[in-house]
Amino acid sequence: MTLQRLSSPDSIIFKIHNFTKSQVMQREYMSNRVLDKLPYHLRDFIVKQPYDEYTFQNQAVWRYVMRKNMDYLSKVAHESYIPGLKMAGISIEEIPRMEGMNRILKDIGWAAVSVDGFIPPNAFMEFQAYNTLVVAADIRTIDHIEYTPAPDIIHEAAGHAPIIANPEYAEYLRRFGEIGAKAISSSKDFELYEAIRHLSIIKEDPSTLDSEISEAEERIDFISKNMGDPSEMAGIRNMHWWTVEYGLIGTLDKPKIYGAGLLSSIGESKWCMGEKVKKIPYTIAAADMEFDITKPQPQLFVTPDFAHLSFVLEEYANSMALRNGGLKGVQKLIESKNFGTIELSTGIQISGKFSEVIADENYRPIYIKTTGPTALAYKNKELIGHDKSYHFEGFGSPVGKLHGINLPIENMSPTDLEAYGIYEGRKTRLKFEGGIIVEGEIITGKRNLQGKIILISFRNCRVTFKDEVLFHPDWGIYDMAVGESVVSAFSGIADPNSFGQQFEVPKEKTHKIKYSENEMALFDLYRQVRDYRTQKRNDEKYLIKIFDSVALKYPQDWLLALEIYELLDASINSSQRERIENYLKQNFTDQSIQQLILDGITLVNKSE
Repeated sequence: MTLQRLSSPDSIIFKIHNFTKSQVMQREYMSNRVLDKLPYHLRDFIVKQPYDEYTFQNQAVWRYVMRKNMDYLSKVAHESYIPGLKMAGISIEEIPRMEGMNRILKDIGWAAVSVDGFIPPNAFMEFQAYNTLVVAADIRTIDHIEYTPAPDIIHEAAGHAPIIANPEYAEYLRRFGEIGAKAISSSKDFELYEAIRHLSIIKEDPSTLDSEISEAEERIDFISKNMGDPSEMAGIRNMHWWTVEYGLIGTLDKPKIYGAGLLSSIGESKWCMGEKVKKIPYTIAAADMEFDITKPQPQLFVTPDFAHLSFVLEEYANSMALRNGGLKGVQKLIESKNFGTIELSTGIQISGKFSEVIADENYRPIYIKTTGPTALAYKNKELIGHDKSYHFEGFGSPVGKLHGINLPIENMSPTDLEAYGIYEGRKTRLKFEGGIIVEGEIITGKRNLQGKIILISFRNCRVTFKDEVLFHPDWGIYDMAVGESVVSAFSGIADPNSFGQQFEVPKEKTHKIKYSENEMALFDLYRQVRDYRTQKRNDEKYLIKIFDSVALKYPQDWLLALEIYELLDASINSSQRERIENYLKQNFTDQSIQQLILDGITLVNKSE
C-alpha cells in the first residue's frame, strides 16, 4: 500500500494504490484529516462523485425537493435541521460537491464520501464508526422525485448530513456505527442485501421492464420470509431504519422529524405527520420490527431525545456476542460464514472464518478452529509474525484451564509456570479441563502488556481430543492462543488495516442511464432556464419562447414549465403566468404529479 501525494493544502487529493497478486486498484478522492483515518479496506468502496454526469434536470429535481423541504420541514423537522444544512455545506440551489461538503464537515469532525448505491451493511456501519457519511453518488430521477427506494444524494446529503451538526446525535451515529460494524450477520443477510441492492438499481433505471421489477420484489419477499432466526445485524438494521432513517423525536402527539428517509422524502415527510401513521415510543422492541422499503411506513418510533437513542443502543449491545462471547458467540460466527473475530480472556484476538467449535457438557467452548487466512492480534493490533500469510491454512487452539489446576495459565507467575513445566525448551504435556491434550516442545511465548502469557509456540506438537488428531507434528509449528474463556465474538477483523479487504465490493453497478438526443435537448432547455435564473436576466420573452418549445416538444415534462412559471414576474406577465398555470393543471392528469405541481405553484406564490 502506498500513498502518492498529488497536491498540498488542508484538503489533499490522494491516489490509493492497493497492490495484490492479481490486481492494482486505484481510487481518487478528496481527503481530509477524518478520511485519512479510514482503514484501507473501506477505501475500495469510495467512488469519484460523477458531478459532470448530473443533468440540468437532475439539478432542477434537487432544487425542487430542497425548496419544498425547506418550506415544510422548517415547521416539522428537528431544530437542528435548518441550521445543519448550512453547517454541512448544502445549498438549496444545486447538488452539493463532496469537496465542498468535506471542507465544511471537517470543522465538526466528520467527512463525506461518494459510493455506488447500497454497500454491505457492515461496511456502511464501519464508515459511520469513522465519522464518515456515506453518500450515494446518483440522484433520483424526476419519476421518483417524491421517494426512491435507492439511496441517492438527496437522501444522504440533504437527509443525513444536517442532523449530524447536532453533537449528541453525531455521537449516537458514530457509536451506532462502531457497534453495528461488529454485529454478526447470517449468511442470509448478505443474500437479502444483494436482492435489495438489485431492486434499488433497476427501479431507478427507466428502461427496466415492470416484469423485472416484480420478479426482484418477489425475490426479496421470498428471502425475507426464509431468513431463519434473526441475526444481530438484522436487529441493528431494524434499529437503524427506525431511528437514523425513519426516526421521530419529541412527544407522541407532537413529534418532530430527524430521520433521513423522512427528511429527504417530500411525500413521506407529510404522510408521517398524519393520524394514519401510528406513533410508538422508541424502545429495544424496534430491533424486532421489520420494514418494507417499497412502501410508506404504517408506524414510526418516537424518541423523547437523542440521549435515549444511545441508551437503547447500549441495551441492545449488551445482548450481542460482542459483549458476551461464549459458545453462542463462536457459533454465530460459524453460521455467518463471514470473517469474524473472537477475543480470549487474555486479550488475544483470532480473526478469520470460523469453521468449528468443540464444547464441553457445560456448553463452554474448549477448542476453536478457523479455515483459511487467519490473523492474531492484541488490542486490535496484529501480532508481529502472525498475519494471514503465516496462518494461511487456518488456526486452532484450546480454550480453558488445565485439568486439575485451578489457576489459569494466564494468571501463572514465572514460578508457577516452571512448576507446571511451561517454559522454553521444555517438552511438555498440557491436558485441558475439556479434554484437549497438547504435547510438544515449547519454543517461545508472547505476553501482553500486563505480563500475562497470551500465546505459546510449540515444535513437534500433537493436539488431540479423544481419538481425533487436531494438529499433527508434521504440520509445522503449533501456535496456541492462551485464554480461560471466549469473552467476545464479533464481525470483522481485529486489525483490518493489516488483513485487507473483508467485504466484497458489489459486482452489480448502478446503471448509467443512456439519454436520447431528444432528452439531451430537453436538458439543454433546463440549462438555459438555470442560467437565466443564476445570471438574473430580465428577458421574459426568452422564457416564453422556451416554454412554447417545452409545451410543443416535451408535453410530459412538468418541472421545467414550473421553473419558468416561477421566473416570470406576476405583475408584468400575469397573462403568460396564467397560461402556464392552466397548462400545468390541465395537461397533467396523474394525481401525484398534479399534487407536485400545485405544491410548486403554492411555493412560488408564497415567496412573492
